[in-house]
Amino acid sequence: MNRRLESVDGETGSSSLPVFVRSRHLDSCSDQSEFVMPTINFEDLIGRTFLLPPNPKGERHRARVTKPLIETSSDEPNLIQDLKFILDVGDGISEDIVTYNELLEYIQKEEERTLDPEQLFRYTRIIGHQGPLNQDDPHYKGSNYNVLVEWDTGETTYEPLSIIAKDDPVTCAVYAKENNLLDEKGWRRFKRFVKTHKRLIRNVKRNKIKHSRHNIKYMFGYQIPRDYEEAMELDRKNGNTKWKEAIDLELKQIDDYQTFKDIGEAELDQKGQVKNAPEGYKKIRVHLVFAVKHDGRHKARLVADGHLTRNNTEGAYSGVVSLRSLRIVMFLSELNTLKLWGADIGNAYLEAFTEEKIFIVAGPEFGDRKGHILIISKALYGLRTSGARWHDRLFDVMRDMGFTPSKNDPDIWMRPSKDGKVYEYIAVYVDDLAIAAIDPAEICQTLRDKFKFKLKGDGPLEYHLGCGYWRDPDGTLVADPKKYIEKMMEWYESEFGERPRKMKTPLEPGDHPEIDDSPECDEKDQSRYLTMIGQLQWLVALGRFDVFCATMTMSKFRPAPKEGHISRLKRMYGYVLETRTAAICFRTTEPNYDDIEVPQHDWMRTVYGNVKETIPQDIPEPRGKPVVTTSYIDANLYHDVVTGKAVTAVLHLLNQTPVDWYSKKQGTVETATFGSEFSAARTATDQIVDLRNTLRYLGVPIKGRSTASSRL
Repeated sequence: MNRRLESVDGETGSSSLPVFVRSRHLDSCSDQSEFVMPTINFEDLIGRTFLLPPNPKGERHRARVTKPLIETSSDEPNLIQDLKFILDVGDGISEDIVTYNELLEYIQKEEERTLDPEQLFRYTRIIGHQGPLNQDDPHYKGSNYNVLVEWDTGETTYEPLSIIAKDDPVTCAVYAKENNLLDEKGWRRFKRFVKTHKRLIRNVKRNKIKHSRHNIKYMFGYQIPRDYEEAMELDRKNGNTKWKEAIDLELKQIDDYQTFKDIGEAELDQKGQVKNAPEGYKKIRVHLVFAVKHDGRHKARLVADGHLTRNNTEGAYSGVVSLRSLRIVMFLSELNTLKLWGADIGNAYLEAFTEEKIFIVAGPEFGDRKGHILIISKALYGLRTSGARWHDRLFDVMRDMGFTPSKNDPDIWMRPSKDGKVYEYIAVYVDDLAIAAIDPAEICQTLRDKFKFKLKGDGPLEYHLGCGYWRDPDGTLVADPKKYIEKMMEWYESEFGERPRKMKTPLEPGDHPEIDDSPECDEKDQSRYLTMIGQLQWLVALGRFDVFCATMTMSKFRPAPKEGHISRLKRMYGYVLETRTAAICFRTTEPNYDDIEVPQHDWMRTVYGNVKETIPQDIPEPRGKPVVTTSYIDANLYHDVVTGKAVTAVLHLLNQTPVDWYSKKQGTVETATFGSEFSAARTATDQIVDLRNTLRYLGVPIKGRSTASSRL
């Protein structure tokens, strides 16, 4: 099995990524002369970590690859089956030896364990300690004591007491009290948590929700450092400089944008205050956030501690285009035969200047500038107003290019095409652009050449905001969330040990989960339930409106789900797996409603009068092909037999393309189908008015009245 590592879409990766190959016999190749064994870079395996199977005592330890047992060069591929690696097990508890193939098996299982590679391991209790320690002790990790922590995976590791104490002082206090350590140096700080038995019990109850800031974190088998010092320690332990190189690259990119102004070395008083601070400026801190990409690349991001600055009374955020508006732009692109491109603006916030008067004192990660006063001049990530400053910067750029924001959705920018026949659009989601234009390449080139934006992944739209885009054999644009569904199934399998059983419907017909009398879920299943609901809700947003009603129904049980409820979510996952190829097709052909007889009513003698549709007076001139709006409406009487409330469901189409959907429990209790469907029709009417006005503000000609059906 080949495991080829590719760079992330839209990102610039290394030109030669590592290739790990399982050993196999050359005899199985039909033509041995054509068989070429890829080069194996052992350095890419050093430092990888994974959980070992439980030992006879039921304990699980994390192993780290330290070095190959024998040296093998790329011109000796026949020795790959004999290649072995030395593992450091349980942070120095013991060593082990594994073969190359066994190591790949472990790493593959580690990567398949969860949907979210940024897995956080939470500890359950402290079961032992080491110390007091000094700096010469081989177990010293920066603290006079280490505590033996048991994680929720079953793994046990020694962690510095200083780190665990920052995250969970109450658990440390309980352990110190039980082991008579409160009078020992290094443990006395916990006395205030246990002055009385009542206070201790109260603190323990408050601490039920575990903080995760200082917990150990792994991504794709690599341990993620929590700060600069730990990053350097991991480099030393792994015998490489991957984290140092990632930090240097991040700071170089930041310096390329002239983010900081160096005004010299800081002078500190006895209290650590900066005596020569620039007048009118506030001192804050910055910290590094670390990650590992799926191809093993180490990444670092410098983030400002914006919470230390004053609250801004004005807008501080960058808006995002709604997913409905994004689908409308894609539909209009197909309708008016525009080209649809995507692009990502690299380091977007650093393209803008900040208006906050702040500075930092550089830390050791800044190298020769350590201890210098650095004034922050750009909208660094983490500052309260960075989002707003980037929005202002992009606003000026779009205006300069002739685009104006739509009055209905200001994150859709539009301008007439050069021939004046249609509008061109750019939908903005912070720094992700979806461009519908006659020549999107020219727009991207202008952003590069004139405004010096660093674009990544610009080209025909293939993947955007979690959804894939492709064309079927007849050329129709198709949007599907198959990649996201596969990740959902990977998460499910890692949690429940198997793939969900395929189902034909999301829920059983006539099912009423509100009267389920099964036992409540335990704490682990409650956490799973929240994750599953969140995944299904995002799946609905990506276009799977066929599970909207079922997801809405099951969402009400999030505070206290029962075993029967999580069983229903498993069924829904089985349905999603069965229908994983379902997708939205952007079909622009106008529907033919000639055979539908529209009843005529004289409303003159009613409270409504002879009314007409109100058309806004400030809409742009309509351009392009006309659009027909269609809506399907339904209601389910006594959907909830406990409250007696019905559920409304609405589906809106432009020509033959679904662009918006809605499902929600009604606010009133209706005793007849007529009442529930009337309430649903009232809700749908408001949405239809809003949809038609959205189209008008996008310069879209609307053909005729909206057609609605009272059945989905």
